[in-house]
Amino acid sequence: MRRRVIAGLLTVCMMLPLVGCSKTEQTASDEIVLRVANCEEYIDEGDWDEDETIELEDGTKILGENALVDDFEAWYEETYGQKVRVEYSTYGTNEELYNQMSLGDVFDVVCPSEYMIMKLMKEDRLMPLSEGFFDESVEENYYSRYVSKYIKDVFTELSMGGHTISEYAGCYMWGTLGIVYNPAELTAEEVQHYDILMNPKYAKQVTMKDSIRDSYFAGLAILNAEDFESEEFLAQEDYQDVLSERMNDTSQETVDQVEDILSDMRENVYSLETDSGKADMVTGKVLANLQWSGDAVYTMDQAEEDGVELAYSVPSECTNLWFDGWVMMKNGIGDDAKKQQAAEAFINFLSRPDNAIRNMYYIGYTSPIAGDADNTLVYQYLNYNYGAEDDEEAVEYDLGYFFGEDAPHVITAPEEQMNRQLFTQYPPEEVLQRSVVMRYFEGDANDRIAQMWTNIRCFDVTKFFD
Repeated sequence: MRRRVIAGLLTVCMMLPLVGCSKTEQTASDEIVLRVANCEEYIDEGDWDEDETIELEDGTKILGENALVDDFEAWYEETYGQKVRVEYSTYGTNEELYNQMSLGDVFDVVCPSEYMIMKLMKEDRLMPLSEGFFDESVEENYYSRYVSKYIKDVFTELSMGGHTISEYAGCYMWGTLGIVYNPAELTAEEVQHYDILMNPKYAKQVTMKDSIRDSYFAGLAILNAEDFESEEFLAQEDYQDVLSERMNDTSQETVDQVEDILSDMRENVYSLETDSGKADMVTGKVLANLQWSGDAVYTMDQAEEDGVELAYSVPSECTNLWFDGWVMMKNGIGDDAKKQQAAEAFINFLSRPDNAIRNMYYIGYTSPIAGDADNTLVYQYLNYNYGAEDDEEAVEYDLGYFFGEDAPHVITAPEEQMNRQLFTQYPPEEVLQRSVVMRYFEGDANDRIAQMWTNIRCFDVTKFFD
């Protein structure tokens, strides 16, 4: 992945501040203005050095000279014969995006996480993707043609109000929740469970997420750990359905139990963090960090530059399978057919395999794009990154579930990659079998969990009334 020197640095000529975005009229009849909002540092901004050129087995060379947004504008005009200008804005969190839109900012295309997509679907604020978007006979429909069947199936299974997420969203990145750790200080067995974050042996040497959903997930996993790993639980025919139900439990009794767990965890950890944990791992300030897989890859890459080898573990209880996806806003697109075409083309352009590779290289996260028998660029890129130079101490890593069973998709990789970047970006199927997508919290459930999190981060106000 691209080595970023300063976290948060943005390409000024490309980025516009989020605050103050309002509905913009097209400046000329032949120019479409597409207002796009994305998370910070979440797209290839170009300006690669020549020595960063990715040369694949089939001779394809990939080099991000320009920002992908700029390349999209040029590609769109060449492909559709009409100019488009992208007003590109960034935000820090899903909640920041939601608040900005609630205060009046208008966007055409945004990229929230799965739970926020569900919330926006529930509020009837999203525009469904057109039937034409899913026509695989159209060459430019890169998303429908090349998205992994595994990702497609998951998106089809997730629903809200009688509609599937796949009707509204094109997946942009996906991954798991796990623990980045220093294998020189911690054993693989110690990080096989989320309760490493509560282990007094490592007091003030571990960090937890300053995120209500991720920390609640870890707390739920600890609460149910013994049951989840029992032979009886694992043998259930509807194992994944039951696991999902348990890991989305927001009853008052469960919330209270998780609060007790997180209170103890809060006392044990070095900090609650959303971004500083990466640097703390690299510098050795902490030994383990609850982390999203994409940031885990970035952390391992950065540590490697300093001569430190870090690893990633997906705890044996379960993991959160998360997604970020591009969706179209109703109040932005409206009944403008040309703007909708540009919005869907933007999603497709980012899903073109060479562009998916550019993004993965630049940000370290994992694209849902797999390709097909005629376009194997993404699979070649994995071999380029992780293929073993010789067979000594190399192991076979099967990724057929993601790339398809039509042909062998087995990478021969160094054994060390079994708990490092390859494992983190593309977890084996057995890990995903114990994964859960968290639903968004509604009504009273949201109130209960919000109060719990206030108690964890600040203080428990209810104690004053006991």
